[in-house]
Amino acid sequence: MTASPVVQQSTVSHTVAGDTVSADRADFNGFYAANVAQVTAQIRAYVGDLAEAEDLVAEAFCRALARWGAISAYDNPATWVRRVAWNLATSRLRRAAVVRRFLRRQHPATTEGPGPERLDLEQALSELNERHRKAVILRYMAGMTSAEIAEQEGVAEATVRSWLTRGKAALAERLRIADFEEQR
Repeated sequence: MTASPVVQQSTVSHTVAGDTVSADRADFNGFYAANVAQVTAQIRAYVGDLAEAEDLVAEAFCRALARWGAISAYDNPATWVRRVAWNLATSRLRRAAVVRRFLRRQHPATTEGPGPERLDLEQALSELNERHRKAVILRYMAGMTSAEIAEQEGVAEATVRSWLTRGKAALAERLRIADFEEQR
């Protein structure tokens, strides 16, 4: 690579405050125009992405503009801007590496879909009378006793036992497993 052209800073100071600011801004504009492409190319080579490199270099030049009074006095202000852009890039790459390591350690919860027996059970339950279905679900899936179901539903415990008996019989009919011999 060739050495970067550096715009020499004007040491002329004007007595009028507005003229000094204008001269500083003009100096910075020339400095920026002379150095932005080369610094961007270097940072792009480091981070591997043009858009990201442009963002980092823009941030470095913004920081230089904010301190232009002091930075313009340096022998090579482009070195300062390049170092700031490089440090910003290094920080961003480190944060990205931390995120990648974190994500690699994460194990997504994979749940298999319901098997055919579960689908058969759901289908059979959906075909039951609503009271029988509710009694069977509360008893065998929620683990409630007949007395608890009776209290919740506001019926006699004998009624719940009747719903359970009928519900189980209906499920057994719908979930009948064919004997291997019958399948031949």
